[in-house]
Amino acid sequence: MYVDREEKILVMVRLRPLNKKEIAAKEATDWECINDTTILYRNTLRQGSNIPSAYSFDRVYGGECPTRQVYEDGTKEIALSVVKGINCSIFAYGQTSSGKTYTMTAITEFAVADIFDYIFQHEERAFSVKFSAIEIYNETIRDLLSSDGTSLRLRDDPEKGTVVEKAREETLRDWNHFKELLSVCAAQRKIGETSLNERSSRSHQIIKLTVESCACELLGKDNSTTLMASVSFIDLAGSERASQTMSRLKEGCHINQSLLALGTVIRKLSKGRQGGHICTLSPARSHVELTKNTLSFASCAKEVTTKAHINVVMSDKALLKQLQCELARLETELRNATSNCDCAMKKDIQIQKVWFCNCVMG
Repeated sequence: MYVDREEKILVMVRLRPLNKKEIAAKEATDWECINDTTILYRNTLRQGSNIPSAYSFDRVYGGECPTRQVYEDGTKEIALSVVKGINCSIFAYGQTSSGKTYTMTAITEFAVADIFDYIFQHEERAFSVKFSAIEIYNETIRDLLSSDGTSLRLRDDPEKGTVVEKAREETLRDWNHFKELLSVCAAQRKIGETSLNERSSRSHQIIKLTVESCACELLGKDNSTTLMASVSFIDLAGSERASQTMSRLKEGCHINQSLLALGTVIRKLSKGRQGGHICTLSPARSHVELTKNTLSFASCAKEVTTKAHINVVMSDKALLKQLQCELARLETELRNATSNCDCAMKKDIQIQKVWFCNCVMG
């Protein structure tokens, strides 16, 4: 990842193997990864098919590929940019039962392990890592680290952007503490049985790590500066057809409505405006339309561009000194501008006098 340079969002697609239910139903496999970047629809000649024969992305993975490889091939670099002061997000999109939560849980654990390794290898800097987690369920935001079930509100912060009010934040002590918090989140997240999955995630989950660091030799000094950034791991609820959610109509409508809104944002961003994105798929013929929709969404996402920049937070005294210097510079510019203006006015007066004399004498 290059700082101050526009780059496309990294889009990766993971095609899982047929699951036990699909194998028992003798489902046909309609999708195939034919190389590292292309996924092929094998049933293009099917009567009435309106599905493109192939889709291309940054990387595609077949069912035999381990999650570790998915992580190492691109999401690792994105996640580790947080220790250098660059905000980033990794999110998973796809239908229910396609493997989103399975993939995102492993990627989150790999990333946190690498962040801790980075911290241990850079003893010249003092680090602080904070953990928070929320879920969005039926348009309500809830803190996954709190058991009281209170809904939280969003507010706009002039420095941090949109933030969730009163969301609990834990400073991570070590790997075991992280795993403990991850278990708390998993236990509290809304799940339910659908026609595709006995334990389907019915909410959007956002796990956020905020990493702050400062040179040890400057820690606590007036001229200290801090790098501060966040990485968000976003596990979206599964997209579904309405016919599959009739027994959970309100819930399904909210899920699909929010995913539709996300899709609209992605499509608009892909049309010339300015992370990492993973889509998960089922190869089964019965899910072909859902898979097509996921791939269409991913195709729009790969056209979005972002521009990374380093977030530096100055100490109050260092910031005050910088502001005083800026104020002095502006005052100097104002004095010079006033002086130049006075000279210009004097010239205008002289010109007017000469013109008047000429008129009188003429």
